[in-house]
Amino acid sequence: MTHIILYHFLIVFGELMIVVALIHMLYKRRSPASIISWLLSMVLLPYLFVLLYFIFGTRKRKNRYKKEHILLTTSPDEDEHNPIDGILKNCGISRVKRNQEFKIYTDSSEAYQLFMDSIENSKKSIYISTYVLKYDKTTKKILNALEKKAAKGLEIKLLVDSIGSWQLYFRRDHLRKLKKAGGEVEFFMPALKMPFRNYINLRNHRKIYMFDETLVLSGGMNLADEYLGEEKQKDRWEDILFSSKGSCVRDFFEVFASDWFYASSKRVEFKNRDLKESGDTDIQIVPSGPDMEKDGLYEALLCAIFEAKRRIWIVTPYFVPNDSLSQALIIARHKGVEVKLITPKKSNHISADLIRCSFMRDLEDEGVEIWLYEGSMLHAKAVIFDDTSVVLGSVNIDNRSLFLNYEVATFVYTKRVINETSEWMKSLLLESKLGIKEASRFRIIMENFMRIFAPQA
Repeated sequence: MTHIILYHFLIVFGELMIVVALIHMLYKRRSPASIISWLLSMVLLPYLFVLLYFIFGTRKRKNRYKKEHILLTTSPDEDEHNPIDGILKNCGISRVKRNQEFKIYTDSSEAYQLFMDSIENSKKSIYISTYVLKYDKTTKKILNALEKKAAKGLEIKLLVDSIGSWQLYFRRDHLRKLKKAGGEVEFFMPALKMPFRNYINLRNHRKIYMFDETLVLSGGMNLADEYLGEEKQKDRWEDILFSSKGSCVRDFFEVFASDWFYASSKRVEFKNRDLKESGDTDIQIVPSGPDMEKDGLYEALLCAIFEAKRRIWIVTPYFVPNDSLSQALIIARHKGVEVKLITPKKSNHISADLIRCSFMRDLEDEGVEIWLYEGSMLHAKAVIFDDTSVVLGSVNIDNRSLFLNYEVATFVYTKRVINETSEWMKSLLLESKLGIKEASRFRIIMENFMRIFAPQA
C-alpha cells in the first residue's frame, strides 16, 4: 500500500512540476519552439528534464544575485555608420571607432609568440579572461611568464570560467605560485560556491587578453595546447586570434571589468589616460549575454543577413541556429546572395553534430553551400557580409552562444581585414568537402528528432 501511495505521489508531483515549469515559461514569454522543446522533453523524461529546466532554462534573470549590466560608453546622438551600427547603438552598444595595428593570426605558433611577447613587453598590467585554461605544456610557460611579471610588481588579473576550466578549478594548486607572486585569480561562477548566484547554464565564454591597457588580443582561442603553442602540431585546432590597439581597448576593458567585479566584488579602474581614437581600422565591440539588456548581437546578425547583397560566408564549429536565422539565410539565398557555411566534418561535441544535420540539410536543399572541413578541429568563428563587414570573436552560431553564454564579438568594417579573412576562408575551402552525404531514413528520423532539443543546445 505504501509503495502505491508513493508511486501516485511521484506521478502527481511530476505532473505538477511540469505545470509549474509551463507557467514559468509563459510568464517569461519563451518562444513557442522553446516551450514545445522543453515540454516534449519533460513528457519523455519528466523528472530529469523538469530539474534541468529549472537549472538551465532561464537566462536573463532578475534578482539580487544577477550580474549587473555592462555599461558601455555610448553616443546615441551620432550619425549611424551603417544599419548594423544603428541597431547596436539602440541596444546600448558603443559606436564604431577607429583603431590601429589590427592584425589577424591564424597560425597557432605565431599566436603563441604574440601572446608571450605581449606578456614580456608589459610594464604595468595584464588582464586575462578565458573560458578554457588547461594546465599543460603551453600554459605552464604562460603561467610561468605571468608569475615573473607578478613578482616584478605588475598588476596581474586572471579570470577563468569554472566549468570551461573545471580541471584547473579542482586543481587550483597549479595557480599557487602565481598567487604567491602577487597575481589575482578568480573563477567565474565557481561551481561549489554561491549556490544562489551560480547558474550553471550561463558560462563566461569570452576571450579577452589585455596588456598595459594599450594592446588587446581576442578571438576564439582559449589557453591550452590544442589552441596555440610554441611548436607547430598537425592536430592543433584551427582558430583565430586578433590583436588591436586604440579605443577598442577601453570597450574590452569595460567588459572585463564588469566580469571581474561579478567574480571578485572588486572594482577595476581604467588608468590609461592617453588612449586615443585613431588608425585605419573601424571596429565595434559587441558583448552579448545575460548581462546585456537586449540581444543586440543577434539582432545585428539578422540585420546583416537581410542587408547582404553579394555574399555571406560563415565559419563556425557549432551550427544550431533558430528558425529566424535559418529562414533569414534561406531568404538571402533566394535573393541571389552566395551563402557558404564552413564547419568541421566532425566537431568535439557529438550532440552538436547530430542536432545540426537537420538544419544543414534544410539550407542545402535551398542552395546554401555546406562545406565540411576535413582538417583538424575547426574552432574558429567568423562571418563575412559582402565586402562591408566581418564578425570575429567568441560567438558560435548556436543558441548557447547567442542567448545563454557571456560572449564578446568584434565587428570590423575595414576592407583590408575583410579581404584577409576572406583569403583565410578560401584556404579552409581547399581542405573541405562540399555537401552533406546522403543518410538512411533512420538517420534522418534521428536527426529530425534531435532537432527537438535545438532550443536547449
